[in-house]
Amino acid sequence: MGMATGWPTTDWLHWRARHAPEREALRFQGRSWTFAQLDEAVTQLALRRAALGLEPGDRLAVLLGSGPLMVQVVHGVGRLGVELVPLNTRLAVPELAWQVADGGAKLLLYDETTAAAAEAVAREVPGLRAVAAEELEAVRPREIPLHLEREPGQVHTIIYTSGTTGRPKGARLTYGNYGWNALASALNLGLVPSDRWLAVLPLFHVGGLSILFRAVIYGIPVLLHPRFDVAAVHHAIDHEGATLVSVVSVMLARMLEARTEPYPPTFRVALLGGGPVPQVLVERAQGLGLPVAPSYGLTEAASQVATLPPHEAAARPGSSGRPLFGVELRIVQDGRDQPPGEPGEILVRGPNVMAGYHGQPEATARALAGGWLHTGDVGYLDEQGYLYVLDRRDDLIISGGENIYPAEVEGVLLEHPAVAEAGVVGVPDPVWGQAVVAAVRLRPGAAFDEAALRQFCRERLAGYKVPARIVAVEALPRTPSGKLMRRRLAELLRPPGPDRAPSGW
Repeated sequence: MGMATGWPTTDWLHWRARHAPEREALRFQGRSWTFAQLDEAVTQLALRRAALGLEPGDRLAVLLGSGPLMVQVVHGVGRLGVELVPLNTRLAVPELAWQVADGGAKLLLYDETTAAAAEAVAREVPGLRAVAAEELEAVRPREIPLHLEREPGQVHTIIYTSGTTGRPKGARLTYGNYGWNALASALNLGLVPSDRWLAVLPLFHVGGLSILFRAVIYGIPVLLHPRFDVAAVHHAIDHEGATLVSVVSVMLARMLEARTEPYPPTFRVALLGGGPVPQVLVERAQGLGLPVAPSYGLTEAASQVATLPPHEAAARPGSSGRPLFGVELRIVQDGRDQPPGEPGEILVRGPNVMAGYHGQPEATARALAGGWLHTGDVGYLDEQGYLYVLDRRDDLIISGGENIYPAEVEGVLLEHPAVAEAGVVGVPDPVWGQAVVAAVRLRPGAAFDEAALRQFCRERLAGYKVPARIVAVEALPRTPSGKLMRRRLAELLRPPGPDRAPSGW
């Protein structure tokens, strides 16, 4: 994915700090930083990390909550020529250790909220050095020349994504990927001088990370929250001038449940990602004067691929909009492009598409075959080129915006001595979009104990991957060749009664 010459190669934050030093860059829990102050903090942090022995080409893993340190790390890794491996703070220790080892990280930076997990990971990964945030604060900066130029093809982040096979893969995202996505998003959603982007998505996800890049490129402040909290979100919108927010459907649903009065006209767009958006939600938001922009994106494409601007959301129910500027879409079935209205696999091409998967040449070759990103997602384009996403990656479960791959949960259940076979699916859930449900066939003579099985999973998996319900069955539905029939299983495990569709929005 070569970029044209003339692409801005200067460190974006450094450029912004020179051109708008006094403008507000970041607000967090009552504290505020100008671009000049944030730039200086990032430089000091980079010099301290250099003192810890990080060299160009090394990788830094971070297990940090959403806060100023994470923002500074994201902006500062390039100044040392280091690649960032942001870790999902909700993962269990074995999952974290696997990603740190696979990513080849030299150093793991953590804070007080993640100390126990980080120290456990350091014990599991030979040669890994874990450093606490306060320990880093005490380090004397090592005065070295910093890298303030970027090549568009230079990798910034390796983000682990729950792909469609077994273990997650590390998507290598470049400065060009993030920069292009920021510019293309502004062309789609517009930009006004008073914009302030409210950041409530985790900064270890591409949706959260990309806000930080947009803000320095646009020259606008990020109003950063440590976690999603409805009252805090409404306070930021009503009293702190937030004009933009990125959320997943379950967050939007909670905002609307807690709201009776209309949203202020100063609020411009709620960008919706993380899976299909129920149309009832879009309509309720519009009824309260909250403009929403449903979007389709994925980690491998540095967040947004297509986004439906708010003024079109009512007219095109269920659509994720048209591709962003510079991005191309194809719908392919059995190697042939599909006509409008006919479903197939969504293929994406553009300067926002990743450089490949870390250390996985075969998976990269498959994913980027023919120069197009094969998403594994199913959808169709209408006559006007608007995208409709039908299915997120066949078997993938999306619960509260988090990707869960059933094979991983099944693998854990099969480790339990009582379980002979396991099948995991997502079923519709009015709050989370989908809930994880499992069916198990027990070994002869074994007793079924749902609570014990869920606890077994909880010790080995992130909380959001633990099945909400586990049932014992005589047999799992399988094809003649022995493949688990997930759709059939999902039908069997759906909650009974008429309340199958998402309700209570």
